Amino acid sequence: MANTPQSKKRARQSERNKDINKARRSRIRTFLRKVEEAIASGNQEAAATALRAAQPELARGVTKGVLHKNTVARKMSRLSSRVKAITE
Repeated sequence: MANTPQSKKRARQSERNKDINKARRSRIRTFLRKVEEAIASGNQEAAATALRAAQPELARGVTKGVLHKNTVARKMSRLSSRVKAITE
């Protein structure tokens, strides 16, 4: 357990940041799930719209330190190529 005032404060901060990061990660996953569902439905227009909505959320995850930038770049690239591959 934390003994010094500094370590007690760090424990409080890490607990708070854990909750915030958990919410951010959940929000990002929700946007990704919407893109996946739109791709599965075969509607390219809906998939492209969902992808455009998800991209800023993914980028925000990088700036907030929730996700690594290469992970997000890879996800965006793969999703965009899958959206482009949809033919109606």
